[in-house]
Amino acid sequence: MKKIVVTGAAGFIGSHLCEALTDHAYDVIGLDAFVPYYPRPLKEKNLESLRQRKNFTFHEVDLRSDALTSFLEGADTVYHLAAMAGLMRSWSDFNLYASCNAEGTQRLLDAAKETRVPHFLYISTSSVYGKEATGPEDSALNPYSPYGITKLAGELLCRAYEANFGMPITILRYFSVYGPRQRPDMAYNILIRSLLEGKPFTQFGDGEQTRSNTYVADCVAATMLAGEQRDKALGHIFNVGGGEIVSLNRVREMLEDLLGQRIAIEKKPPRPGDQKHTAANIEKIKRLLGYEPRTSVYDGLKAQIEWQQNI
Repeated sequence: MKKIVVTGAAGFIGSHLCEALTDHAYDVIGLDAFVPYYPRPLKEKNLESLRQRKNFTFHEVDLRSDALTSFLEGADTVYHLAAMAGLMRSWSDFNLYASCNAEGTQRLLDAAKETRVPHFLYISTSSVYGKEATGPEDSALNPYSPYGITKLAGELLCRAYEANFGMPITILRYFSVYGPRQRPDMAYNILIRSLLEGKPFTQFGDGEQTRSNTYVADCVAATMLAGEQRDKALGHIFNVGGGEIVSLNRVREMLEDLLGQRIAIEKKPPRPGDQKHTAANIEKIKRLLGYEPRTSVYDGLKAQIEWQQNI
């Protein structure tokens, strides 16, 4: 049974990835530091079903300070999802983002080099492109927020280890992932919560900003394809998107339709660093790995509503 290491295993996407990997009979080692970005009980709940699985082992580990090599010994693949996410806090707590997203990545790469891990997948973000993220993977990179800058730093560290030590690297750039377990600071979670609680929603900007939404199951499927088709994925960067681009206003309309009620909007100016348009060009991952997103935004939002109604 292949040993797989997943960092950020208690998080939104990480927990879904661990479940899919264990379903495929991999022996999964999950690592997470529970950095206090959102309430720990939510992340513990993400792990509930995983803790019952014989082929999943969890360790509370901080990539910035703890010894890492013992967890990576004998690992076939490392999926590095652990990061400080979210935009606004990166302006006020840059040291935390730099330490988690750059220093933590560098220490994990060092451990992977020492233990000769055959495949290291770094999870990046559309934020590395900048205010507009609409082109292919070789588009210019001009991060528009401290968060994007620290994630690009992680990419560059991966490339440095690849060039200097032959580290087998694949980079995945996620675009606007949503679905069950979405972090409570993310827009769709806040929108749904506002509708369920009958509270107004604070909208930054005119609502016409668009996103290339990626349902979490599609995101996990793309991630696993990159891990399982190693020969095709090594050395490459892939955009990971859902194939459907909608504005925030359109998402609000879908949610209102699904829940049968209207939401009050409190409009505020755009936030610094917010991307205006993202449209994931996924031709490369479709061509090389056979990825095809399967979930419409409407169906994905319906699934997220059902989850939020039951947490």
